[in-house]
Amino acid sequence: MNKRGFWKTRSGFYLAAMGSAFGLGNLWRFPYVVGENGGGAFVLLYVLLALLVGLPLLIGELMLGKFTRKGVVMATAEIMSSHAKFFRWTGRFSIVLCLVVLSYYAVICGWVLYFLTQFWIVLWAPMGAQPGSLGLLQNNGWLQMGLASVHILVAMTVVMRGVQDGLERWIGAVMPVFVVLLTLLTIKSLALPGAPEALRFIFYPDFSHLGWSSMSHAIGHVLFTLSVGFGTMVTFGSYLRVDEHIPTAGFRVAVMDTALSLIAGILIFPIALSASNAPLTDPGLLFEVVPRFLFSMSGGVLFGLAFFICLYLAALGASIGLLEVIVSNLTDVFKVRRLASVWLSGFFVLLIALLPGLSTTLLKDFNLGKKSLLENFDSILINWCLPIIALAFAFTIVRGLSQIDKKKLFVDTERIESVALFPHWTFVIKWIVPSLIILSLFLQTLGLFLN
Repeated sequence: MNKRGFWKTRSGFYLAAMGSAFGLGNLWRFPYVVGENGGGAFVLLYVLLALLVGLPLLIGELMLGKFTRKGVVMATAEIMSSHAKFFRWTGRFSIVLCLVVLSYYAVICGWVLYFLTQFWIVLWAPMGAQPGSLGLLQNNGWLQMGLASVHILVAMTVVMRGVQDGLERWIGAVMPVFVVLLTLLTIKSLALPGAPEALRFIFYPDFSHLGWSSMSHAIGHVLFTLSVGFGTMVTFGSYLRVDEHIPTAGFRVAVMDTALSLIAGILIFPIALSASNAPLTDPGLLFEVVPRFLFSMSGGVLFGLAFFICLYLAALGASIGLLEVIVSNLTDVFKVRRLASVWLSGFFVLLIALLPGLSTTLLKDFNLGKKSLLENFDSILINWCLPIIALAFAFTIVRGLSQIDKKKLFVDTERIESVALFPHWTFVIKWIVPSLIILSLFLQTLGLFLN
């Protein structure tokens, strides 16, 4: 029997949760999703849905983990034992989602590693040295797989060490460095010529730019960036100490993550607009326009190196969170040693990564519509599968935990506000969250027929 770990310190949990939540989803995905959906109006919708959908579900998942002291697979199977198999299997679906998302995420992380090394090489190379491009990388599928493998091996090395010596210690050391880099880069970015137009694009709402799928894209990204629906927060919740107040923890993580998403937009869009005079609208543009622009500007190589170090630290934190979910659940369900679970998880992640990794070479003809396999992975998993699984989690939290148990986990008698907020949270998780997710999926489906 594997002894379940606990967070050694309260700050360790917050840093790990933030490291898992603030990954490439904020620095890579958020800017292009905002660009696709017209800017300010979508940002406003995103912030609203982060509070109405993301925060209540985040609190509920932490409750589920703390109550059962188990990973998401056994937790959902246990408390939903008298319900339909679909709801008992919610945890299994979330693990499959983690596995597939981490596989294409690893390929994108490989892109980050590639450009990090390119900036490093150019920094020390003779004048006039030409860096590699995204096109060059995408024409070499096995190079993409090699970089993805390196990234997964780094994540595996951290996860092998467990909760306190792996996640908590490593992310605790990295996150302060990441925040400092992010702050310095944002200040530098705001000095660029495209900054005023970028800020207007992000914060001036024009609702005519919203489409049928905008609401679903916003909910999908909220869930993705908060690591909700993957079982990550159930797993992290199972490591919480008895005296941790869940609503406070959930609120702090959600607010910080939403704020950092906005900061990511403020960082990325001035660079993108200065480089191409157009907002990012597809997954690859960040890696096409930003490196080219940075290589051409004075002092851009150092700025670019710092930018991609920052981007990689964010990517690694999120990857560690996803991998930890898979590993901890394999350990719980099959009672195998953590080391074996880590190697098995890494093997399956890289096996599935062959599809997005080779999507621009050997598998370039296997496209759906005008999107590559990697783009379809992202769109289908985040905009469709993740909201459906989150809907199942909402039902699991409402029906699986009794009202008495939920109240014990939510209310702290020393915090009067938690007593007042409990009935509001109960109402939102039971009625508002499912209604908004169902409405978003309906509008997205309608859009498929009307566009």
